[in-house]
Amino acid sequence: MTKEEKKETFNISKEKDFSNWYTEIVKRAELADIESGVKGFLVFQPWSVLSMEKMFQHMESVLQRKAHKPYFYPTLIPEKNFHIEANHVKGFTPQVFWVTHAGKNKLEERYALRPTSETVFYKMFSKWIESYNQLPFKTYQRANVFRYETKATRPFLRSREFHWIETHCAHKDESAALAQVHEDMETTQEVLHDIFGIPFIFFERPDWDKFPGAQRTFAADALNPDGRVIQQPSTHIINENFSKGFKVNYTDKNEKEQLARLTCYGPAISRIFASVVITHGDDKGLKFPWKIAPLQVIIVPIAADKDKNVILTAKKLKAQLQENNITVDIDADLTKRPGEKFFYWEMKGVPLRIELGPKEIKEKKLTLYRRDTDKKETISEKDLIKYIEKTSKAIDTNLIKKADEVFKGRIQNAKSKEEIQKLINDGKIARINFCSCKMDGAKCAEVVEKDIGAEVRGTQLKKEKPTGNCIFCKKKAKEVVYIAKSY
Repeated sequence: MTKEEKKETFNISKEKDFSNWYTEIVKRAELADIESGVKGFLVFQPWSVLSMEKMFQHMESVLQRKAHKPYFYPTLIPEKNFHIEANHVKGFTPQVFWVTHAGKNKLEERYALRPTSETVFYKMFSKWIESYNQLPFKTYQRANVFRYETKATRPFLRSREFHWIETHCAHKDESAALAQVHEDMETTQEVLHDIFGIPFIFFERPDWDKFPGAQRTFAADALNPDGRVIQQPSTHIINENFSKGFKVNYTDKNEKEQLARLTCYGPAISRIFASVVITHGDDKGLKFPWKIAPLQVIIVPIAADKDKNVILTAKKLKAQLQENNITVDIDADLTKRPGEKFFYWEMKGVPLRIELGPKEIKEKKLTLYRRDTDKKETISEKDLIKYIEKTSKAIDTNLIKKADEVFKGRIQNAKSKEEIQKLINDGKIARINFCSCKMDGAKCAEVVEKDIGAEVRGTQLKKEKPTGNCIFCKKKAKEVVYIAKSY
């Protein structure tokens, strides 16, 4: 690394220059290369892929434990499927990539590169579901989806191809569908917060911001250091037009035909990965929770060129850690000084570093560095596995605790348009009395977007009692809503 490179990396403050910090860490840590040749499409590099594979595993494990069955559906969706539900086609058609030719032959019908998969899942549901005994019918797939995003693209945060999981479920009635939505929220808490360490708030979105074709939409908003929120997993009760249009029916206990109620849930792992980077990173670079770190332990030999026992001992330690299902590697590059290696692996966010030199071998001790605390400690070599079992849990607990502090003091009440603007400018979320989250409140939401440059994110799940009048139209307030900027 040149002096120029070192200076550039260390001179970026996450707090003061978040946008540049994020762009630089994606590049420096080799998370993705944006020069794929197709605008808005990334090349995901090993360091992000290794982490996201673990993230997928955790999410899929929880879904399967909760009785979701995995499927693989086609990437191409017939155009006619989109026209079965009017709001769905209206909402997604502007973002669809269309396949019109196979070789030189023009296809009789256009096919969409899936932007989402309701229309293919429910087509099959109508074929597979017959009786109430099959309900709830809970499915999911891990897939890539494609949307022609017209806003400025940004690695992982806003791309035209993203990697996600989508669940689709059929239920006997709306009450069962709402219970599934609550289970989806619990899954988000269990995985995003308790494993990935991402704090968030769940809101029910207003009518004008619902998923196209949804009756109700609920979504998790994570908060960035710059005050903008990122929508993470959303879960939806789909309106009855889907069930009617695709004929998703079942026979009840009395042998009467009933309409199934449908739900879907969409954790976009590639987007969630952005929140992992953003939430835990600092001015040195990345920090990963233990369970989703691409590499959990890096061994850095010191004076290996002078003492052959250093590398031999490092290899033994590596084998020992691998036997205990710990991902580990050795940085045996003799062309770099230890300090350069330390900086590099700190920037890459490896949770634990083992420094091993002739002194440690002689004393049968190990020097360990924790990336979460940026502190070193010395332990006996024989205690390594026991130390890691304890410390790996402490790392995750510590990162989650630090992440949860992000929201402290960020949500504040506002009683005027000017107060809202000040809070938004200060990187906060404004809590206000608002006329309505039904369509009659859409005009006030437009004022928020146009005059303040922010959005009405929705209402808390546990309804809060409003007082007084709406700040914008002066009508009696029916909702307490939250306003923030978003990506």
